[in-house]
Amino acid sequence: MLVAAAVCPSPPLLVPEVAAGAAPELDAARNACADALGVLAASRPDLLVVAGPAGRDRRGPHPEGARGSFGGFGVGLEVRLGEDTPEGAAAGPLPDSLAVGAWLLGRTGWNGAPVEGLGVGESLEAARCADAGRELARRADRVALLVMGDGSACRTLKAPGYLDERAEDFDAGAARALGDADTAALLALDAGLARTLKVSGRAPWQVLAGAAAGTGLGGRLLYAEAPYGVGYFVAAWS
Repeated sequence: MLVAAAVCPSPPLLVPEVAAGAAPELDAARNACADALGVLAASRPDLLVVAGPAGRDRRGPHPEGARGSFGGFGVGLEVRLGEDTPEGAAAGPLPDSLAVGAWLLGRTGWNGAPVEGLGVGESLEAARCADAGRELARRADRVALLVMGDGSACRTLKAPGYLDERAEDFDAGAARALGDADTAALLALDAGLARTLKVSGRAPWQVLAGAAAGTGLGGRLLYAEAPYGVGYFVAAWS
């Protein structure tokens, strides 16, 4: 069953080498992510699954040892999910969101449990997301999730999706649900509106909601800001 979860934003800008001169602007987000990962470690899971949005060619499971790269962002930095394994070495590359998750785990020196990944299609319906989450929760006696994904990309005029007046309310509702560990509210997020607002976290958050159903986990919102006009949230469930 699910015993703990951490929710973190997924932009490659979290990686200082990618952000370069802008790196200090996300220091608070990185510190909050480290705190959330501390909650995962304290839960002493048997398995950690990193779930995040993925394009069509990188959806589905990624084994321990799978590798990711930030070469597409002009940085010669590679990361790996957990320990090195032959299966992981032969697997395809991680989606960017899982590569950021792997970087966060490496930054905190994760060694608490085996690590696997799940690339989630951003268009996946809520019911199928919840089903995927329930399947993850059955993978081991004590499962932890690191859930990657962003809120709306339409919070300001200079945001990637330009300004949409609905974005702030959507993000406020998502942040509240993540902070309260409100699985019903997460499953009720409007997929169509999320797509319009360029929300990458909707489907992974709904995977979390499915995994957490009936567990009674409580939540804490550790960070909720919109640098660069994109909603970034960090939450810990335990």
